[in-house]
Amino acid sequence: MNALIVDDEPLARARLKRLLSQSHTSIQVQGEAGNGNDALIKIKKLQPDLVFLDVDMPGLNGIEVANQLNSFAVPPAIIFITAHPEHALDALQLNAAGYLVKPISVKSLQHALQQLGRLNRVHLQQQQTEKVTYQLAGTTRSVEIESIFYFNAEEKYTKVVFDQGEALIEDSLKHLEMQYPHHLLRIHRHTLVNKNKISALHTLRNHQHVIELDGCTALLAVSRRALKSVKSEL
Repeated sequence: MNALIVDDEPLARARLKRLLSQSHTSIQVQGEAGNGNDALIKIKKLQPDLVFLDVDMPGLNGIEVANQLNSFAVPPAIIFITAHPEHALDALQLNAAGYLVKPISVKSLQHALQQLGRLNRVHLQQQQTEKVTYQLAGTTRSVEIESIFYFNAEEKYTKVVFDQGEALIEDSLKHLEMQYPHHLLRIHRHTLVNKNKISALHTLRNHQHVIELDGCTALLAVSRRALKSVKSEL
């Protein structure tokens, strides 16, 4: 399991990282962040399974970060970290896996990770196995929704582009949008994209906007109507 540690105190991050390396070798710390904005950038890039998230940070605090993470197609599990136990209620209301009170002990960390296993494993597996099926040479195949870059309407069919190629399906964009509301975002009348793969928004010289997707070479046009929605995902 990959994890990200978010805390504005370097010593607190170092302590948690040390406890994890000593007692929980199945959890690999992918990276660290010292504030909420940096955390959101790294979470979108690294796609960790678990985020240890400090509540009390200047600027964007942990509660605000968690609210944004809950809009992700497959949000990471969250374990809040706080020096104030009264924040536990806020954590539970945001569907957090648990919370740790500073200073973190080996026992409290063990308990939080046990809770994580019970509360999140089935939920995450169900979300991660959502697939789109298509026909290729008379054979029915499937691709996980998280591997898809975008869908583009083409006359009677819809083209789906993913990390291993592309295919044509009969589902309309409207049907796909309704079926996968947490995964897909409409950026144009003819195009839906995977929210979690949006990496950048560019403005061209003619004032047209295009988006860049992680791992995809195509730049996709954004309509003026969809521009606000796209900006909210960045």
